[in-house]
Formats: sequence, structure tokens, C-alpha cells
Amino acid sequence: MLILITYDVSTTTSSGRKRLRKVAKVCQNYGQRVQNSVFECIVDATQFTSLKIELTGIIDQNSDSLRFYQLGNNYKNKVTHIGAKASLDIEGPLIL
Repeated sequence: MLILITYDVSTTTSSGRKRLRKVAKVCQNYGQRVQNSVFECIVDATQFTSLKIELTGIIDQNSDSLRFYQLGNNYKNKVTHIGAKASLDIEGPLIL
């Protein structure tokens, strides 16, 4: 299933900036960045649960926020991209 993760981490302190880097790194392990604080990830139910637990353990729930949007398996009809930074096929081969 495709999930969209958005986050807002307070960076007014050095610990906040560290949390921001950690959140981004965890998200990169599961998917691709599509905007500054937005990731698209293709995961199964177990991976999704692990991802939520991992990210929840990083953020400060008093000053940061996470949002998870579950777009499901038929996401190709639910996502439209317009503008710069063309969309990548996140299920396609990764060429480095």
C-alpha cells in the first residue's frame, strides 16, 4: 500500500534539529522524499506498523507532529502531480 507521511518538527533547539534529521532518515529507509517534509512509501501492514512505532519514538509529541495518509494499493488513480520535480515510479527499478 502507498502511504504519505508528512511531518513538522520544531527546530528551535539543537535537539529539535536532531529529531528532524532522524525522522527524515527513517522515512528515507521506507520511501522517497517528494517534498521537504513529505515522503511517499510503499509498505505492507507490518512495515507500516513498524514505521509508525519508530517515528513516534523519535518525535516530541508536545512540539512536533506526524501525519500518515493511507492511499492503499490502488493509489495510481489517487495521485496527480503538476509542476517541477517530476514524479518517480516508486515501484520501478532504482538506478544509481
